[in-house]
Amino acid sequence: MTGLFNEPSNILADELPQRLDSLRRVMRERDLTALLLTAPEDIYYLTGLAHQEYFAFSMLVVPSAGPSVLVTREMERTTVADLAPSVVHVPYADDERPSDASARALRTAIDGADAAKGRVGVDRAGMNFPLAVWEELVEACAYAEFCDGSGLVEDLRQVKSGAEIGCVRQAAEVSSRAMEAGIAAVASGVTERDIAAAVSTTLITEGSEPPGFVPLIRAQDRLFQEHCTWTDRTIVEGDRVFIELSGSVARYHAPLTRMVYVGAPHPQLADSAALVTAGLETVRAALVPGAQAGDVYAAWQKVMDEGLGHDRYRRHHCGYMTGIGFPPSWSGGGVPVGLRHDSELEIKAGMVFHVISWLLGQQLPDYVLSDTMIVTGDGGEILTPPVATRSSRCNPSPMQPVTMSAVSM
Repeated sequence: MTGLFNEPSNILADELPQRLDSLRRVMRERDLTALLLTAPEDIYYLTGLAHQEYFAFSMLVVPSAGPSVLVTREMERTTVADLAPSVVHVPYADDERPSDASARALRTAIDGADAAKGRVGVDRAGMNFPLAVWEELVEACAYAEFCDGSGLVEDLRQVKSGAEIGCVRQAAEVSSRAMEAGIAAVASGVTERDIAAAVSTTLITEGSEPPGFVPLIRAQDRLFQEHCTWTDRTIVEGDRVFIELSGSVARYHAPLTRMVYVGAPHPQLADSAALVTAGLETVRAALVPGAQAGDVYAAWQKVMDEGLGHDRYRRHHCGYMTGIGFPPSWSGGGVPVGLRHDSELEIKAGMVFHVISWLLGQQLPDYVLSDTMIVTGDGGEILTPPVATRSSRCNPSPMQPVTMSAVSM
């Protein structure tokens, strides 16, 4: 099935002026003449520039007044003109230093804001500002006072608009169908690569763009290699297969995770599934506006402690915020904003989380479950519900673990 969804870019383009106004209100509060942004997610959020060349240095200069100024490689001239027509484009040739173009862009932005000099905010926490470019820019722009402007756009991106939520819902539908295909592909005799092919084909045919992160598919011997994915390893009876994936619609993601047991299930597998599902449901109920992320984690941890009969099982989080993502992540660069034990993040309606309830390395059998949820007034709404495959060999309920009969191929 193809062509499920309408192209959302026009809907999101209508939001760009409002997003820029919201950012400039924050900039005025910080007394910033301009803000330098290099994270692909931030640039896309403010300009609509969705392309694959964020591997090269790109920077958006947002002035307190006037048009934003975008620095990219010169070869992206047509792409920028088509996808981000509202910006002033300052390109650099491949034999030119990106810092020189960046200095010109900053001067253009400050002049456009009618400022003789500027207090310039910089996203110091991002992963996309090479030290060499930064040092050269500071040297070239001695007139500017640089200060920390980290997280200003990231904070605005946390609460999704109705149009953004629509994109996440579409991505969640794609994710669920791809997971269905992945589960159906698991059988004794196939390889991890075969499962990945089924997942990837479904992502594409059901409406996904290239996701920000590859599907993660691995059998039990590599279960704890958390960010490694498929090999040519053959699935055998008794295996458990981990599948984590996300579709992407207008760069918005909706990840989910399932585990498939091949052959006869472990006699205590239903107990693991019940505990993991109870943890997921507890997080869903706790995701209410006004709650703190640390309290949400504590609620999940209490369920796991009581179910296991001890308090020694710990994970770094039980979920993280998701939304816009470009390679190499479906949640933005750096450490995700997580539902962690020490987080004071206030939960707000319209936030979207990839909620994770995993049980690994304990006396009970390993079992994992995760879903994308949006925060509503009544708690989290699951956007990636349990999927049913077209095969009668699979039980779709997370309370009754997914098992596949051992079928030779």
